[in-house]
Amino acid sequence: MNGLARRRQLVWVGVLVLFTLHFVLHIGLSYGREAPDLLTLGLLIAARELSLGRAAGLGFVTGLLEDAMSLLAFGANSTAMTLVATGGSVTRDLFVGDSRLFFPAYVFAGKWTRDLIHWLAMGPEVRQPFIEQAVVEGSLGAIYVAGIAVVFSIVVSTWSQR
Repeated sequence: MNGLARRRQLVWVGVLVLFTLHFVLHIGLSYGREAPDLLTLGLLIAARELSLGRAAGLGFVTGLLEDAMSLLAFGANSTAMTLVATGGSVTRDLFVGDSRLFFPAYVFAGKWTRDLIHWLAMGPEVRQPFIEQAVVEGSLGAIYVAGIAVVFSIVVSTWSQR
């Protein structure tokens, strides 16, 4: 098996692990907001591997899974994840390669955009103030997920070289 095929397999295994860990941490262990948003990280990674339509479909499905746990803002996650996955798929054509600087910046921007779209799609009676939720919590969450993305990329590149 060549290096590129091995790397693609590792990426997809990693995406499935991220999706599973997200739900284990958020639901199984009840960490809730303290746990990192591994679903968005996995979606952003997968979106760069998929065509536009498939990425949007995966974003919609993952958003529905998140919405299944949301009592007050049903549909906000589906909208946010679909748009972020679509944008992530488009970046593959705009930015070639995965440099050490691009990947964490891509994940940071994707996670922050997801939080912003989610905030916009929520009803005004459910929203927290913009500065608190979208700027502060969104930026901290995006930094958190970008840090995990760096570790993920190091692990995948190390395993794909073996």
